[in-house]
Amino acid sequence: MRRWLHALTLAGAMTAVLTGCLPAHRADGDLVDDWAALPAPRLFVPATDACLPRLAPVVQAATYETVDCAGSHLAEAVHVGTFTGAVADGARPEPGSPALRTARTECDKRAREMIGGDWHAARLTLNIALPTVTAWAAGARWFRCDLAETDSIDNTRPVNRVGSLRGALVGDNPMVHRCFDPKLIGKNLNYMAPVLCTEPHRAEFVGVYSERDMSWAEFARSAPAAHRRCMRLIAAFANVPDNAELPYRAGSIFYPPSQREWEEGDRGVRCFLWSDDRKLTRSMRGAGPEGLPVI
Repeated sequence: MRRWLHALTLAGAMTAVLTGCLPAHRADGDLVDDWAALPAPRLFVPATDACLPRLAPVVQAATYETVDCAGSHLAEAVHVGTFTGAVADGARPEPGSPALRTARTECDKRAREMIGGDWHAARLTLNIALPTVTAWAAGARWFRCDLAETDSIDNTRPVNRVGSLRGALVGDNPMVHRCFDPKLIGKNLNYMAPVLCTEPHRAEFVGVYSERDMSWAEFARSAPAAHRRCMRLIAAFANVPDNAELPYRAGSIFYPPSQREWEEGDRGVRCFLWSDDRKLTRSMRGAGPEGLPVI
């Protein structure tokens, strides 16, 4: 049996009445010296540490809006960075292009610092927002990192939430991936139903590995290699030997990023322990050979 499953005052005016004689105003021949200098134009840059009512890959100044994080919102801007080097000298990068890899690396680092852990380990998605092409031509070189809660491991559409994500992975949080009861159609994974680890289940999140040096096409052709990388994480998570007996203890389920995320530089593959032979009723963390026996 296959042991992996791919898966954006009115001010009152008071008029003073003056009395007396005033000399008539006479022109001094200088047409410009009485005018204050115009301020230098300032390019729009979105705020960081702000919550957002909507998500978009391109942000327009005319429609930009933030909301109080204590109220309902769809995403949170965790960082605003600046493109430099060759990317800044060229045309604006397109969403989903490899030119965003450095930006995504910076976004990933800032998101982890803010929430206290790897966002891949929870129902979260990290997106990059860019200035418009017109703003880029005018000199805008910013990118914004937007973190959002998702519906599930299978449905990564952002959902409305209340409260900031700051420190979200510190302590016990229901967003964190734990145990699941996978639903299959035949031998194909349909979706992962989250359950308590004390309830009967067949899968448990064990960690994330990063595949840095592989194209999307190569990854799509190498499911067995991804399975093997996840099996290493399973062995370490369950505290069992990573040897020839491991496939008889458990299999794997893995969730890669989408192709667009992969091309932008997100290479975090989520790994799950998969028990197709028996239901589990406890976490397999540190279970050892007796807790996860050979079958």
